[in-house]
Order: sequence, then C-alpha cells, then structure tokens
Amino acid sequence: MSPSPFIPPAVLTTPRLRLEPLGPEHFEGSWAALQNPESMRLTGTHQQFTREQVERWLAGLAETDGRADWAIITVEDGVHIGEVVLNDYDAANRSLGFRIALGADHTFGKGYGTEATRAVVDYAFDEIGVHRIGLEVYAFNPRAQRVYEKCGFRVEGRMRDALLWDGEWVDAVLMGMLATDPRPWSRLVASVK
Repeated sequence: MSPSPFIPPAVLTTPRLRLEPLGPEHFEGSWAALQNPESMRLTGTHQQFTREQVERWLAGLAETDGRADWAIITVEDGVHIGEVVLNDYDAANRSLGFRIALGADHTFGKGYGTEATRAVVDYAFDEIGVHRIGLEVYAFNPRAQRVYEKCGFRVEGRMRDALLWDGEWVDAVLMGMLATDPRPWSRLVASVK
C-alpha cells in the first residue's frame, strides 16, 4: 500500500486565511465551535462531546490515514474560526469527501468559507491528484449550498429525510465536483508548505 498523501497535511495560505493541520493546539477553537448551537445545527451534529473526547480526537488526527483536517486561522488576528476537512479517501477511484464548519456566528457571511473551500479544492485536485470530491449539505443551509456552487460543485442528488432535527425531517443535498470541471476563480493558494 502506498503512503497516504494526507500525512501530514500541508499548510495552505490564502490572502486572509492560514489553513494548518488541526491538532491539540486548536482545542479552544474546536471546543467553542462544539458549544455553538447554530454550528451544530448546520452540521447536523446531535452528539454532545466531552472535553476529553475532543482532546483525544485532536491528539490522534496527525496519524489518521485517509483524511486531512485543517484549522482555519485568520491571518489578520490569528483566530481559529473553523475547520475544513478532506475525508473518506478512495485511492482506487481517486475520490474523497469534503466538509467545512465555521465555528462562530460572527464568521458567517464574510467569505471565509468560500476562500477556505477554494484553497482545499485546489489542493485536492492539483496537489493530491484526485478526480472527484463529494459532499452533503443539509437543505436548511442554502447559504452553504451557494458557497459550494460558487466553488464549482454541482448538485448530483438528494437524500430525502436524511436528518431529524428538532422534530422535523431535513433532506441532504448531494454535491460533487470533478477535476475536469471549471474552477471559476483564480488560484487563491498563495503557498503550499
């Protein structure tokens, strides 16, 4: 078996963000995100985590194969505002999954999600060499769906009643992007380390 292209994940920089491998040093930002009800709703996260569970998870990420987890850090003030992840790596089919979560309401609507998504999409296609990236977004999160569409993802289907949230069933929208699809932005990644 060939070595994983994800260990360790590269540091990615954009004009406003630094994406660095997520680890124990990002505990406070990760913990704060898990206490934010809106972030939990948008990601469909029902589970409540203990501090010890989060500490263990962060400590083990550097050695987890088949995924790359980055902390999203603002360049201006060094604040950890979320995470972005490539996961479910399928080497035989050159595909993987994608997810992103911003951890605080004040970070929504400022373009950080778009900027981080574009940087990681560029990295996945140009550096790792995957052919396909897939994701799911809940139907009650049209803002995220618009971000993904802006970044080149296309709607591929829908899973009906995929999430039960506050007594209501919510669909999951399936989206994907191929290496051959247009990327309607100039390459934002200033550097890959």
